[in-house]
Amino acid sequence: MHTLSTAPPIALVDLKAQYHSIKSDVDAAITEVLTDTSFIGGPHVQAFEEAFARYCGVDHCVGVANGTDALFLALKAVGVGPGDEVVTAANSFIATSEAIRMAGAQCVFVDINPATFNIHTDRIEDKITPKTKAIIPVHLYGQPVDMAAITSIAAQHGLRVIADAAQAHGAQYRDQPIAQLADITCFSFYPGKNLGAYGDAGAVVTNNAEWATAVRMMANHGRTRKYDHDFEGVNSRLDGLQGAILSVKLRHLTDWTQRRRANARRYNAVLAERNIVTPTEIEDVQAVYHLYVVRVPDGKRDALQEYLKTQGISTGIHYPIPLPYLKAYAYLGHTPTDFPEARRASAEILSLPMFPEMSDGQIDRVAERISAFGL
Repeated sequence: MHTLSTAPPIALVDLKAQYHSIKSDVDAAITEVLTDTSFIGGPHVQAFEEAFARYCGVDHCVGVANGTDALFLALKAVGVGPGDEVVTAANSFIATSEAIRMAGAQCVFVDINPATFNIHTDRIEDKITPKTKAIIPVHLYGQPVDMAAITSIAAQHGLRVIADAAQAHGAQYRDQPIAQLADITCFSFYPGKNLGAYGDAGAVVTNNAEWATAVRMMANHGRTRKYDHDFEGVNSRLDGLQGAILSVKLRHLTDWTQRRRANARRYNAVLAERNIVTPTEIEDVQAVYHLYVVRVPDGKRDALQEYLKTQGISTGIHYPIPLPYLKAYAYLGHTPTDFPEARRASAEILSLPMFPEMSDGQIDRVAERISAFGL
């Protein structure tokens, strides 16, 4: 039986600390929206879209209601629909595969690279058929996918690349923002993300003006002006409050990213002698550590998580069930041997506390408690 810790708790993500660090600017932005009554669309959304497009190094950004809609609208914009197949990773959040099904297409899952947790690029071509229309690489945990391999495969087979960057705001691959490497890149601004709103929000970014226009129209009931609808769309608009808040936070994102990376380096150093596997960055990338995920071997993950809880240290498991084995995809009939790396990882992964405001002392305490557990 473990003794409960009396030390201050360490959150998995501390959104209160972030808010207090930028409170005056955020409060002023909210007041401005309330004063202007610019609640849906408007100048605050437009200003954020323009700023985020510049940040991503692309020509167009369309704000939408959430990250799931961003993926769905991007798929529709490039023409994915019933009868098509879309290849994606076996271990993302369900929003990735859910969007594929929303578009009317079939999900085709690929096992992961056990070192990076990202889609195993050597296994993608085995899953491509004449029905394949697109690949959705997921920059999971803020670790960029090997995009050179992805774009090469896509070019050889005439496929679109729609990147899921919901956890990878600011990530770079070979000195390029990741949004420059896919046909369309989709972001979530869920509050806990590296760039998080104060509610649901998302965005689609691309260099293709035609696709950006299609996404904007679909997200606004199929129209370009009031009461003139070219087709039936959906209601998926970024609101003014979120646009204003995101504009404030975007100004801090580069600094927050560097702090996350510094935190990851410290974790790597203080955990180097422990019997756990720390994250791997592939060569020449800038990972942004939305999550700091370790692997705990020998079936000790759950016990370690429970012990850290008694010590006031919050952790998470992202994700405990690979997508192909969710009840939602039972109809696909996958067997336990179809995705061995994703299954193995799901039993070992543990997300440790990670946020820009985290102190060296907090990181050291997490490491000390892991050591005290016996790893």
